[in-house]
Amino acid sequence: MGKVTGFMEYERVEEGYEPAPTRLKHYKEFVIGLKEEDARVQGARCMDCGIPFCNSGCPVNNIIPDFNDLVYRNEWRSAIEVLHSTNNFPEFTGRICPAPCEAACTLNFNDEPVGIKSLERAIIDRAWAEGWVDAQPPKFKTGKKVAVVGSGPAGLAAAQQLARVGHDVTVFEKNDRIGGLLRYGIPDFKMEKSHIDRRIKQMEAEGVQFRTGVLVGKLPEGSKVTNWAKETISAEQLAQEFDAVLLAGGAEQPRDLPAPGRELAGVHFAMEFLPQQNKVNAGDKLKDQIRADGKHVIVIGGGDTGSDCVGTSNRHGAKSVTQFELMPMPPEQENKALTWPYWPYRLRTSSSHEEGCEREFAIATKEFIGENGKVTGIRTARVEWKDGKMVEVPGSEQVLKADLVLLAMGFVSPVASVLDAFGVDKDARGNARASTDFLGGYQTSVAKVFAAGDVRRGQSLVVWAIREGRQAARSIDEFLMGTSELPR
Repeated sequence: MGKVTGFMEYERVEEGYEPAPTRLKHYKEFVIGLKEEDARVQGARCMDCGIPFCNSGCPVNNIIPDFNDLVYRNEWRSAIEVLHSTNNFPEFTGRICPAPCEAACTLNFNDEPVGIKSLERAIIDRAWAEGWVDAQPPKFKTGKKVAVVGSGPAGLAAAQQLARVGHDVTVFEKNDRIGGLLRYGIPDFKMEKSHIDRRIKQMEAEGVQFRTGVLVGKLPEGSKVTNWAKETISAEQLAQEFDAVLLAGGAEQPRDLPAPGRELAGVHFAMEFLPQQNKVNAGDKLKDQIRADGKHVIVIGGGDTGSDCVGTSNRHGAKSVTQFELMPMPPEQENKALTWPYWPYRLRTSSSHEEGCEREFAIATKEFIGENGKVTGIRTARVEWKDGKMVEVPGSEQVLKADLVLLAMGFVSPVASVLDAFGVDKDARGNARASTDFLGGYQTSVAKVFAAGDVRRGQSLVVWAIREGRQAARSIDEFLMGTSELPR
């Protein structure tokens, strides 16, 4: 724990932000991290609570009270060792994780929680600055070869763990750069891609090989899934060349909205829009980039992906941005006595919303309206829930102007054709079927083929992806060697 009476003496200190007018002029990170003394004060607020619910609230099971205490005691190098013992990439989670650990913090029951996420970021940023993040090449090689399909957080975590125990690991990525949805889903203003690049260098020094622009299997005709592959490799070839294969791709199949007028130009999936801006930020030139400049933009979907579309549209210079959510507006404050330590249902306002956005709740899209083949508006209606069913409010229909519509309603499944190429069984939601049992966990129905992350559990958080990648790595190591010393 931190200081015995710290939680009574100190208030929560939030990370700062660049002013909105300033940050809207660029695509770089704008969060101002904690100063050393503020970080130590946050660490001091950690209580001697007896049962640290934050540990179980964190999917990667970070040992949160320990690194809080170490920061308070100014033992930063020990803090990064504790943090790295459970989390391969705290610079990712310290930026884009929604922090379920803070919702579970005991102090959060009747006060403001410890700023765990900001401490995590402070620890890893200092570790990189001080040169404490070193490559950990294996002491010996096993001679076993593992293919990892997908280079998002699940694939990278698994690859790093497996390489460190001596396996020859090759990561296959269909796009032109490593990182999966971290690279081409998360906007740069939330996480700059230099964080991925330096991890790649570390992993290459540990023996991991990366092959970009390689599609494993094939995509269906007309697929909207981001794909910049220049070559393909078959599932059969991977099975022949490698002793084990881990499927770790994202849940990239977007949920569509088949309303009348869906075919109009100007109606796009969020994952057509967001990756393009990331490529431009990386220095690439695109001929037909989807732009929001001077347009009335409507984002359909109230989650994080929708928020990312809002922030990107504002940086383009959109004339107006409106975000739709089908569900009613949540309460501004949750009932902590009812929900704690679980993730609360309440209104969440992101930094992108604060930059400029009208938010509409309990609203449904009935039709996309257009002229000359281009979208010009959306016909909507208000909805309410009665007896568990959504019904339209009579007389609530209206037409809103829209020059660009972005569909950000989540993802339904991984790409089915990739799973079909390997012949693995799927669950009712179209994910690869594999258990998380301690013995034989993450194994699919096909011999030596494993699955972890979104491809197994469906659309989820970066912390769940890292957890599953680490656990799958242990299972693969055990499968190859009969036993494993990797943590689970």
